Amino acid sequence: MKQSLQLRLGQTLTMTPQLQQAIRLLQISTLDLQQEIQKALEENPLLERDEESESQDSANQQGENSNDQVDSSNPNQIEVETPYDDVPIETQWSDSDHFESMKPVTAGTSDDAQENFETRTSVAESLSDHLMWQINLLPLTEYDQLIAMVLVDSINPAGFLEPSIQDIVEALKEDLPSIDPDEVRYVLKRIQQLDPVGVGARHLAECLSIQLSQLNSSDDGVSLATTIINLHLDLLEKRDRKGLKRVCGCSDYELDVALNLIRSLDPAPGEKIATEKTEYVVPDLIVQRNGKGWSVELNPEAMPRVSINSTYANMVQRSDTTETGQYLKTQLQEARWFVKSLKSRAETLLKVGTCIVEAQTDFFIHGAIAMKPMVLADIASRVDMHESTISRVTTQKYMHTPRGTLELKYFFSSHVGMDNGGEASSTAIKAHLKELIENEDCKKPLSDAKLAAALAKNGFKVARRTVAKYREILGFHGSSDRRRML
Repeated sequence: MKQSLQLRLGQTLTMTPQLQQAIRLLQISTLDLQQEIQKALEENPLLERDEESESQDSANQQGENSNDQVDSSNPNQIEVETPYDDVPIETQWSDSDHFESMKPVTAGTSDDAQENFETRTSVAESLSDHLMWQINLLPLTEYDQLIAMVLVDSINPAGFLEPSIQDIVEALKEDLPSIDPDEVRYVLKRIQQLDPVGVGARHLAECLSIQLSQLNSSDDGVSLATTIINLHLDLLEKRDRKGLKRVCGCSDYELDVALNLIRSLDPAPGEKIATEKTEYVVPDLIVQRNGKGWSVELNPEAMPRVSINSTYANMVQRSDTTETGQYLKTQLQEARWFVKSLKSRAETLLKVGTCIVEAQTDFFIHGAIAMKPMVLADIASRVDMHESTISRVTTQKYMHTPRGTLELKYFFSSHVGMDNGGEASSTAIKAHLKELIENEDCKKPLSDAKLAAALAKNGFKVARRTVAKYREILGFHGSSDRRRML
């Protein structure tokens, strides 16, 4: 076989480091983005945060926004605030170009000024910590303190003691050889009087009885409620109203008072104590209605402004081929690409958010019942992007709206056919289903088949099994479990 050289021309897509960085910044959440920006500021001396111009521009832009006019002839007009200087992404940026022209919704302030004292000092308290804090205030001996510690460690997050008394005794025998089960019961009784009331119970009946014992026994319904809890809990679970009246020998009024009292009790008292720290979501976009249309803006607090340090940039222009000069040139190029990636991320997010608001205007006016079916391909075709890009943009990104702070993924849902030949969003169907269940007669709750028939009257073609699936997603039990004794 003879060897030869051939020249071929072709086009291939190469994932450059700059493109990889842009894609990675596009798909991360706001919290991760702030960490990436902080990391870049620490590693690259040519990057800096311009906080002074941030607050100055905020005040100027607020004055400009107050003079903006929206076409009153179109009530659904989307007013998009361009957040950056009018510089194309693919143009060469000069050293004076700054990532600082964002139009804020509120006056911009530095991160230090926005520090919340409660956020910095709050610590999530577990149920064990809450109980041990109270036990340390009780006049217990060291012997009883050790028993109390083991009991508290054996209480689950709902507030119930999982192991038996004998198991506790066996666990303590190594440290307390002469321990007696009555001693464990004594300490357990002390724990059961702590806050929250009912904690440390071994079963549901004991938990509810402890809570009833804290009430005045002379109050109406307390005595009957205690009898029902201790002796006839099985009839209560079966919702056997006639059986309760027969075994208790009470009237309808007396039974109603006792049942209302039982409903006021907490079957899981331990859940009152927070076990996890509350996490707050910072929205990436803010949607407002100004009376003439809708305004979609980037949240300035979700993305700090980054600029290129002019002092170092000027040094690069005068630098030579020394090691220091090459280092500064490399850092300047990386700084430009980083600022460019941030700009591209913000523009893409704003563009996609605007299209979502345009497509779901009825939702912002009427609520979830007016949600339209929409998939990623619908937005991708409108903004001329690939579906994978839309998926990255809408992942872990949030929008603050008059209807609450919602993830961008919330606006995408499957569709269900309607009698008129149109399509309805599954979110809208869930809203109708929730309304039907909340307004049903609690004595005669609607079955899944009846719920499907009720939805059919509104034009929705939904099968019974689909109704059951949506009902479980919404957190509603079956009709038999929703029936109440009134």
